Amino acid sequence: MVHAYTPGLKVVETALVRKQRRLPLAGEVLVKKGDKVKALDVVARTFLPGNVETVNVANKLGMPPEDIPKYMLLEKGAKVEEGQVIARMKQLFGLFTSKAASPVKGTVETVSDVTGQVIIREPPMAVSVTAYVDGEVVEVIGNEGVDVECVGTFVQGIFGIGGEAYGEMKTVASAARDVLGADDIGPECEGKVILGGSLATAAALKKAIEVGAVAVIAGGFHDRDLRSFLGFDLGVAITGHETLGVTLVVTEGFGEMPMAQATFELLTSREGMLASVNGATQIRAGVIRPEIIIPNPGKVVARVGSEEGDEANLEVGSRVRVIREPYFGKLGEVTSLPVELQVLDTEAKVRVLGVKFDDGGEDVIPRANVELIESGRD
Repeated sequence: MVHAYTPGLKVVETALVRKQRRLPLAGEVLVKKGDKVKALDVVARTFLPGNVETVNVANKLGMPPEDIPKYMLLEKGAKVEEGQVIARMKQLFGLFTSKAASPVKGTVETVSDVTGQVIIREPPMAVSVTAYVDGEVVEVIGNEGVDVECVGTFVQGIFGIGGEAYGEMKTVASAARDVLGADDIGPECEGKVILGGSLATAAALKKAIEVGAVAVIAGGFHDRDLRSFLGFDLGVAITGHETLGVTLVVTEGFGEMPMAQATFELLTSREGMLASVNGATQIRAGVIRPEIIIPNPGKVVARVGSEEGDEANLEVGSRVRVIREPYFGKLGEVTSLPVELQVLDTEAKVRVLGVKFDDGGEDVIPRANVELIESGRD
């Protein structure tokens, strides 16, 4: 059978999901292999060095740098409070006093008689990593982190903003074509992962933040609303670090785009179940997809997050989504995979595929213009 490899967008009813939870630098792992963990359980922690503040003591006291040690009130390694005087010098028979104070709480790290400066390092910053999903620790990575596995529903989006969130699924839309507006979101959505339909409006996101919802899932989001909502141009960097108060996962694309019916029905069937959501997205090399993970025991039909099964196998009959114009966002089924290169209007020679669209019509388009919708059923 003719087949090819192409980027995949996974929508799986029951998958074995493996997530690596790693500290930014070595620290302490708090769990061991085989431990059962909840999504919000801290599995590892460390401390990042605090920021440094420089105090130009020589300048403040009006003295040569080499004289600083004589007038320091604290030695290297001493603890200091914000506003505490660290050096003092009396002048003109003791009638006047010059002094230098620390601008922050911290520790005296260096006292230089060359530059005349004192460096104060703020207290270390605690960093912890949670399990992210309800599951089992399957591997401990030295003193850096762990791998956690769970069995459950796994759905990838095409774009997202905001970091990791955790809460119960709550379906607000009654159909995949419904637009999610501010009026659809009420106090009952507090702490919930809200499932919308074809579009999440900027007003809906603001209302979600207002009522305390943790995440919003919808088919589309207007690109014109993105800058307004974020307050800046997103560019091409990785998302997921935004501190907006809510995480957004878009499953289809920009604009009003009905959520794929299979995706909508699958997520709707998980009403009231706990979901882990991450809006982190990277569309350049090393693609990162936003995701929804809902732990739910069942027969595993796919593996996610391990080397096994990471490449998507495109075949005749495969479900695909077009990711470039003129058919951007359309869903369809592969009808043919010609082996021969074909010449486009641009005169470029590329591999193509035949596709029959769900809303009618067929065409032959470049394989690079589609992504595979990988799905699995119990």
